[in-house]
Amino acid sequence: MERFAALLDALVYTTSRNAKLRLLADYLRETPDPDRGWALAALTDGLDFPAVKASTVRGLMQERVDPVLWTLSRDFVGDTAETASLLWPEPPVPADVTPPPTVAEAVAQLAAMTRASAPGELAAMFDRLDSSGRYALIKLATGAMRAGVSARLAKTAFAQAFDVSVEQVEEYWHALAPPYAELFAWAAHGQEPPDTASMPLFRPFMLAHPLEETVVDLTDYAAEWKWDGIRVQLAHVGGETRAYSRSGDDISATFPEMIAALQVPCVVDGELLVRGSHQGGEEGGAASFNALQQRLGRKTVSKAMLADYPAFVRLYDVLMLDGTDLREMRWTERRLRLEALMARLPASHFDISQVLEADTFDALATIREGARDEAIEGLMLKRRDSPYIAGRRVGLWYKWKRDPLLVDCVLMYAQRGSGKRSSFYSDYTFGCWDGDPDAGAELLPVGKAYSGFTDEELKRIDRHVRQHTTNRFGPVRETDRSLVFEVAFDSVHTSKRHKSGLAMRFPRIHRVRWDKPVHEADRIETLKALIKD
Repeated sequence: MERFAALLDALVYTTSRNAKLRLLADYLRETPDPDRGWALAALTDGLDFPAVKASTVRGLMQERVDPVLWTLSRDFVGDTAETASLLWPEPPVPADVTPPPTVAEAVAQLAAMTRASAPGELAAMFDRLDSSGRYALIKLATGAMRAGVSARLAKTAFAQAFDVSVEQVEEYWHALAPPYAELFAWAAHGQEPPDTASMPLFRPFMLAHPLEETVVDLTDYAAEWKWDGIRVQLAHVGGETRAYSRSGDDISATFPEMIAALQVPCVVDGELLVRGSHQGGEEGGAASFNALQQRLGRKTVSKAMLADYPAFVRLYDVLMLDGTDLREMRWTERRLRLEALMARLPASHFDISQVLEADTFDALATIREGARDEAIEGLMLKRRDSPYIAGRRVGLWYKWKRDPLLVDCVLMYAQRGSGKRSSFYSDYTFGCWDGDPDAGAELLPVGKAYSGFTDEELKRIDRHVRQHTTNRFGPVRETDRSLVFEVAFDSVHTSKRHKSGLAMRFPRIHRVRWDKPVHEADRIETLKALIKD
């Protein structure tokens, strides 16, 4: 556990991607099995211990530390694991007398805990560790690593550690369960790779770069809509069908109708959308993203939900077909295979993304300008001779998203961030006027954002929050109505969960309007006029 704790500390305090890769690669090479496999799973959110929650840790601390001291300390530090690891009282038996558990031992013990046994067993484990070890154990147990390690970065570090292809790592990764013994046996010890040919596995997505100022020759590229749903992959292999999100999560249970609909041996890439009562656009009746949200994250789906928000997939590409891997083929060849495949798929659950015709960028820009009236995010440009390659490769696929919507909002509440932002009020809730502010209209929250500003702006906003606090609710500070944010967002939808009746999609701070009077901020009716449900 000491080595894992040292790795976690180093990752938390390292911002450089290359430095993180070196730290992870060194750890994976030098740490024995199965500790390194469990650590890899923990860093990539591959572990879950239902009996241990953050509330379990808070309960332990409030039994041992003055509750007021705990609350004040937690509020100041901004992280439960860090606060608890430092405030935990010295054990009756020094930690060096009872050796700390290995990562594998900790995982086994955490997995065996129940809600009733967790407090006592967790306390005993804390007594065997120093503050760094306790911090690592709490992060391991609660799954809140926040060490700046994405699954892709971890796979890249694994590939660098053992000089293997990251594409192969990604393919095998999703076939195996922690602690990934077969993966290490292949990469570290030269054994045969795992046999995955007969399994409906996740294949890493090909991704696009933002177009930005890049100029491409449209004769070399095909243009498609970028649909406003969730990117999915459907795989039917060995008589079994699975659905995966872009991060590789198995979402089959959330969309059972899609599992039943795909019975052709293939792996396809597309956008999962829903039909329903809110029809948006003319391309097959795709509803807004707000309608799709009714289906996301559900472990069970009722018959009423299936009827009201039926899912379908608008296909972009085909990766495998009838046992043949097509990913090395040109996009034009895969497109022909995809078009032929459509006759074998039920039209009730599958259609194909339209290829748009435009000879010039001006013509394409005109098409893009109408994007907000459809259930789409913008345009995709795909090089016609491009193979299907995992990750982002410059020059192959580009995304040209629609311009964001902008609205002026008033800062209402602020909360501390996490990690390196734990000392700053960096999470902001903002609102718009529900009527004429000069006539006493109320401000209603419409969104929350924690990005879009520079470090210097963050320091200034943090200072503003501290100097203009009017009330406190635990870790949240309410401020006077004196600061305006220009907020960028992709779309706005009706929501029953918010007092304003609205919810923004992807809000971020576009500009801090230090100069703008708050009564000139926008009104709720302005946002409602942008709803395209």
